[in-house]
Amino acid sequence: MNFKVEAGSPAAEKLGPTLETARLVLRPPTMADFEPWCAFSADEEAARYIGGVGTPPQVWRSMMTMAGAWALEGFSMFSVIEKESGRWVGRLGPWRPHGWPGTEVGWGVVRDCWGRGYATEGATAAIDWAFDHLGWTEVIHTIEPANVNSQAVARRLGSSILRQARLPPPMDVEVDVWGQSREDWKRRRAG
Repeated sequence: MNFKVEAGSPAAEKLGPTLETARLVLRPPTMADFEPWCAFSADEEAARYIGGVGTPPQVWRSMMTMAGAWALEGFSMFSVIEKESGRWVGRLGPWRPHGWPGTEVGWGVVRDCWGRGYATEGATAAIDWAFDHLGWTEVIHTIEPANVNSQAVARRLGSSILRQARLPPPMDVEVDVWGQSREDWKRRRAG
């Protein structure tokens, strides 16, 4: 499915900022994202390490949770829009659910866009934003030990394993907590 999504929609602008990278637009989710998000969540391989396959009612709840986090906390995952096509290609960004093992920037990209560097490109912009605008002192990435693709993204971001943790329900899985401090990130970006 290819859905064109307007990057500067009024609903997204009310919730939070729009960030742009060379190839991507990152903005808060809107209802226009629902159908492509459902397709993404129905892909067993793409959804494997982010809670598993989701039904449309579960996707709706997830989108509303993220929109609610934008409204109440001032941050959450961005919808990722491919500039060239206007297509919704994933969600990524700052995330800190109750009981989470830290201040995370996570990612999930539709499978036909794997290998293009979108997760790294988008996460870089989201980490810059989290450190510069949210004042975070550490960014983590919770990654299951079998998720080699996300481990590679974390390495490209300059992160390393900091500790292990168990994610709170409903995830309830053991993860490696990858990450880095604000100082390490800034030093690496400056060098």
